[in-house]
Amino acid sequence: MPILTLTTDIGQRDYLVGAIKGQFVNLMPTVNICDITHYLSQTNFPQAAYTCNNAFRYYPPGTFHLIIVNLFDSPSKHLVAAKHKEQYIICPDNGILTMITGNKPKEMVAIEIDKAQTLLEITQQVAWKIAAIHDAKKLSEAGPAISDIVEKYPLRATIGPNWMEGQILFIDNFENVVINITREEFAEQRKGRSFKIVFKRNETIDTISDNYTSVSESEKLAWFNSAGYLEIALRNGNMAGLFGLQGFNEQMQQTGSATDNKWFYQTVRIFFE
Repeated sequence: MPILTLTTDIGQRDYLVGAIKGQFVNLMPTVNICDITHYLSQTNFPQAAYTCNNAFRYYPPGTFHLIIVNLFDSPSKHLVAAKHKEQYIICPDNGILTMITGNKPKEMVAIEIDKAQTLLEITQQVAWKIAAIHDAKKLSEAGPAISDIVEKYPLRATIGPNWMEGQILFIDNFENVVINITREEFAEQRKGRSFKIVFKRNETIDTISDNYTSVSESEKLAWFNSAGYLEIALRNGNMAGLFGLQGFNEQMQQTGSATDNKWFYQTVRIFFE
């Protein structure tokens, strides 16, 4: 039974997600289709990569992952299909692939879409190609091999001798704030030293909690979430909204622009002592 995940930025307020699923079921009646999310930002690729990376790892070898994000931002004659960690990723050639994989996969092919004009015409061609890959167990069934793709890579924390600075990677539905610093990166830089996590100029946290119940009601906390990333939160509160935090945006970081007369902070710094 083939497994297909769908991750898109098209939402679920109309028929499109259902129609895409129908295209695949028509070709592969036994396909198991799993929704990751349909509410990706069209332009926040670090957020998309964080979401995909931490969902895809739980699927078995041979799973197909179809990602539709910022598909029509620029004209393209093909999508990219790649084999990565024994799974298949199909996505636009706009940099999202390397954001997810962290490097350029060795096995990649082009799925030609130059004659397709609409989203459903494109996904129909993708459905045919995925069915062909599944039947033949060969990526080459989807199209010609390619090596030249658009490459973009995840933001990495900046590191100094006694500090490290990370960017806000993701804000979840409860407005908890995820930073692009992993448990391993934190431990490597900390070296057993005490620390202070500083955000919004003078707000600090100096303890890593086990979970949300480790602190009292409405207290700030930091912990490493299920994906292994540093997360700051308020117990039963809205961290991002209360402190004016938002996802990292390079242009805003450079210009220091403000919205609604409130400064938005996009980075978190950790000092070691």
